[in-house]
Amino acid sequence: MSDTLPLSITNNRRLDKWLRFQPDRTVRLAVGKVEIGQGVLIALSQIAAEELDVDLARIDILSGDTRDAPDEGSTSSSLSIEVSGRSVRLISAELRARVLGRLAQRLNCSADDLTIEDGAFLQDGNPTGHDYWSFAGPEDFAADITGTAHPKSPSAYKVVGQPAPRRDLIAKVSGAAFIHDIVRPDMLHARTLRQPSRGAKLQSLDEAAIREAAGSPIQIVRVGDFVAFVGQDETAVQRAAVAAPNHANWTGVRVLSPVQQEAAWFRDQPADDRHLGDPDPPPAGTVVSETYSRPFVAHAALAPSCGLAEYRDGHLSVWSHTQGVYPLRNSLADILGLPRERVTVRHSHGAGCYGHNGADDAALDAAIVAMQMPGHCIRVQWRREEEFGFEPVSTAHMTRIQAVLDDAGRPIDWTAEVWAGSHVQRPVFGGTMLAHEALPNPPPPAKANDPTEANGGGGTRNAFPAYDFPAKRVIHHLALQTPVRTSSLRGLGALPNIYALECMMDELAERAGVDPVAYRLSLLSDPRARHLIQDVASRCGWSERGPVGTGRGLGLAWGRYKNKAAYACVAVELDVDQDITLRRAWCAADAGLVINPDGARNQLEGGIIHAASMTLKEQVTLDGDGITSLDWDRYPIMKFSEVPEIEATIVHNPDQPTLGMGECTFGPTAAAIGNAVAHALGVRIRDMPLTRQRIAAALVR
Repeated sequence: MSDTLPLSITNNRRLDKWLRFQPDRTVRLAVGKVEIGQGVLIALSQIAAEELDVDLARIDILSGDTRDAPDEGSTSSSLSIEVSGRSVRLISAELRARVLGRLAQRLNCSADDLTIEDGAFLQDGNPTGHDYWSFAGPEDFAADITGTAHPKSPSAYKVVGQPAPRRDLIAKVSGAAFIHDIVRPDMLHARTLRQPSRGAKLQSLDEAAIREAAGSPIQIVRVGDFVAFVGQDETAVQRAAVAAPNHANWTGVRVLSPVQQEAAWFRDQPADDRHLGDPDPPPAGTVVSETYSRPFVAHAALAPSCGLAEYRDGHLSVWSHTQGVYPLRNSLADILGLPRERVTVRHSHGAGCYGHNGADDAALDAAIVAMQMPGHCIRVQWRREEEFGFEPVSTAHMTRIQAVLDDAGRPIDWTAEVWAGSHVQRPVFGGTMLAHEALPNPPPPAKANDPTEANGGGGTRNAFPAYDFPAKRVIHHLALQTPVRTSSLRGLGALPNIYALECMMDELAERAGVDPVAYRLSLLSDPRARHLIQDVASRCGWSERGPVGTGRGLGLAWGRYKNKAAYACVAVELDVDQDITLRRAWCAADAGLVINPDGARNQLEGGIIHAASMTLKEQVTLDGDGITSLDWDRYPIMKFSEVPEIEATIVHNPDQPTLGMGECTFGPTAAAIGNAVAHALGVRIRDMPLTRQRIAAALVR
């Protein structure tokens, strides 16, 4: 049956890797997925508590620890509840059935006569004197997981489907939960001098001038072209790092141009071209074509990346806010020449992620220094300029839509042509880590790659429309090189592709003289999608939408993330004057069985805010030897005062499988804003971000 089991179980078959009954009458649940703001740990705890019939407070969850937790890869792609949640459900149900089966033999009764209340076993409603902690033995955990036990029916749920508070929030709001707060014995602080670009060589370094700038004693660690400043005084090493670039001489530094920061630059670059979908050429007919783009964007985490490492007695221990402790462990071991069993990586909370930011790089920084200074815990915290300048950013992305229309203005053929760099360059997928490129014998440049279509695609994510078009195809131009290092950021190509798709649908509806909602519904048979569109249209007052060009706009868009995860529809009302002011947003989502409705709603709202910020404000700028948007003034994000009122609802659909929803509002929000701006202005802005300059340019065209 292993071919039908979730990948998390297939890779971690022993039950004792997941569950344990502890002497303090708690249940230790170990998982490989980590908490990066999405509330996954409380949801997984709810699943275990439900299937084991124990109080939720008894679940003691351990996550992201290569010594004690299962290997579940990376926490990404909205798969935590889909994959890990399904795994925890099957494992918990199997342990419950296994223990009850043994107890039934002991009591010479049917297992159906037994029930459980908060871990205590009852026979025909009467206490048996046994519970999990007194009866479960090593034999219950020793065998491989079969996946043959039957989990509860959703109709029997008492914990799953109910709101439950996240346990991590109290410490976070009081400022004591983050990796930046960890204090270890023998701890030293470190900062780095960054290699300006791959291949740059450090010709000279005025160490005396740097020590003088530090003002207190520091050590300078150099391994190849990797340089770090280390000391007990964090302020001193910070001063050294700030001064160091002015006292370093590099050769072989690449030179960038502002033209490279726009997605259109990719059109003329070498690419790996793929043709997906309908092989036939488009038929004759009325052809409409438009191009939409999004620039390079940053993760813009509120706190810069941080990593801790200590090398003691031949073992390297690392603390990181990485999305994947096992992939990071494997990369560190390979880079540093250590057996993997001599490296332990433990997850610690970071202040913002949703993609491959600088967390793994900071961990490698700390590990390199720790290997040079055994017996100390090395704490590396990036500076703000370093975070913006050197984290992997999300690639610029351009999508050209070409539709062939019938006499009624409905598409009979649809082609999405995508130009982008790699949306995934994690080390586990062939990407390189920053400090590795500065070490002796650096790795070869990473080869351009993207997730397969079976895994949701990268540049092609959501490029295939879910509408009932007779023919559809995607032409993907994966750029072989990018001017700066790129990797994954929330949604990968879904946001720019849904922006292009759903903005184009509004443009085609306008061309056909049909209401945009009615136009969509006429081309869409999926009942779950239709329900969401109709619900949001009703709640936002779509039928009373005002005329075009008044400065007040109402736009709507929908999508199903990866065309196989959660559905979401979003409507946005806004005003356009010199700038765009968001007034209200409405959302409806269908994610099947929802474990924690409160946490799920937070994800919908967070996705709307994140996407709005990206659509209206965010762009990485390039010039000279790198990224120039190095602070919050040059890389603005949405302020609390700019967040609109959000009304998010979740369709109650517990009999359907759970679908990942952490990224489902991302693309629809961007497109809804684009459509609302077009409604407000009477002209379309097809390139993000929708800045004051682009509004002015659109109005004078």
